[in-house]
Amino acid sequence: MAEKTYPMTQSEKELLEQELEDLKLVRRPEVVERIKIARSYGDLSENSEYDAAKDEQAFVEGQISTLETKIRYAEIIDSDAVAKDEVAIGKTVVVKEDGSDDQDVYHIVGAAGADIFSGKISNESPIAQALIGKKIGDKATIESPAGSYQVEIVKVEKTES
Repeated sequence: MAEKTYPMTQSEKELLEQELEDLKLVRRPEVVERIKIARSYGDLSENSEYDAAKDEQAFVEGQISTLETKIRYAEIIDSDAVAKDEVAIGKTVVVKEDGSDDQDVYHIVGAAGADIFSGKISNESPIAQALIGKKIGDKATIESPAGSYQVEIVKVEKTES
């Protein structure tokens, strides 16, 4: 069975590698030290510091494993290989909802780099799915839990890292 690939830009992969390095070289040793200190308190059966440190260790190890998998199966997307006016991973798109003058700006990224609070949406999101492959002037129907709506693509440009 083929492993899932994780489409992302080169800069997204570099950010994941930095995060992985921080987890391995900073967070993991901090947690190990906290476990050592908590262990020195004696009876582990009622030692909340030890339990909390072990929980944090499990979380950190899970994060490391997840990041290693994403990096190992990264599929680097070159947005320069796509037409300049076509929506793809690594592009910033400005859309206008039909019947409105309001414009929304989305940075299309791989799932690993998604951060809705900074306008970075995953290529797997309903909005990105509706927009990818479209060009300036095209209309797209976006399906949402509240219903579907139409947008027009106003602008597409390469996202600056």
